[in-house]
Amino acid sequence: MDDQPRRPGTEPDYRFSLANERTLLAWARTALALDAAGLGVVRFAPPLGVPGAREAVGTALVLLGVVTAWTGYRRWLGVGRAIRTGEPLPGSRVPLLLTASLAVLSLALTVLVVAGALSEG
Repeated sequence: MDDQPRRPGTEPDYRFSLANERTLLAWARTALALDAAGLGVVRFAPPLGVPGAREAVGTALVLLGVVTAWTGYRRWLGVGRAIRTGEPLPGSRVPLLLTASLAVLSLALTVLVVAGALSEG
């Protein structure tokens, strides 16, 4: 493969397109896992000491799943466009946002579980 920039709209090496597709599928799997976790919390988690906390945590997880799915698709489009035109790959702050959101949600869930345990015992 040469180091010359590609003409806009030319077909790239298929391995890059397939790698981009695998990345999209990873985003989709993550979104499905967040959706399943959210539904699982709402349906199967014990009471969390604060009325409506289970539903709030479950809803937050499902909403993170929505953001993850949409972001994965947008990233797939942007990377595909960059691959075809020879431009630099687009950056994204969404992994940071997703990770920070999950960390905050995990911390809040820990506080709720401890508060629930202290109120029962």
